Amino acid sequence: MRRASFEEMDCSIAQALEAVGEWWTLLILRDALFGVTRFDQFTERLGIARNVLAQRLDHLVAHGILNKVAYQQHPVRYDYRLTDKGRDLWPVLIALRQWGDTWAAPNGPRVQTVHRTCGQIITAEPTCSHCGEYLHSKDLRPVPGPGAIEPTSISGANSPTIPKGRDPGGTEAQGDS
Repeated sequence: MRRASFEEMDCSIAQALEAVGEWWTLLILRDALFGVTRFDQFTERLGIARNVLAQRLDHLVAHGILNKVAYQQHPVRYDYRLTDKGRDLWPVLIALRQWGDTWAAPNGPRVQTVHRTCGQIITAEPTCSHCGEYLHSKDLRPVPGPGAIEPTSISGANSPTIPKGRDPGGTEAQGDS
């Protein structure tokens, strides 16, 4: 059964999916990050139905990811421009593209992203923001954050429910609660 909304889930990933989890949305954001701003440009580039595009753009505006700015008065036409919140999604799209390049592009990447300053192809490199070590999924463990509303349930056969303010090892979390 399809879930109507992730709004009530105490999870930042669920909240992000509430805003950008529909598949057309990610393609709209991809194009917006590379300069597409007009309704007709999105329609032409994506081959998306106009009514679906209108719904997705309205959704992104409502979530503060795009701004709707009139560029013509008669008839009224709009540019859809990324907000800071929208621009902050670029690492997500680069990581998703990189995953697709690895697992869904048998002939290699269809598009690559180049750093304007040095001209080199960029990749998403997951590293620890504290020590700089390259990370693998086995190196990670979830702990409740300062915004946790309830004890965090972590799926997995050996994963306990972690009370807010405690890590799985039983050490008190530091910082404001």
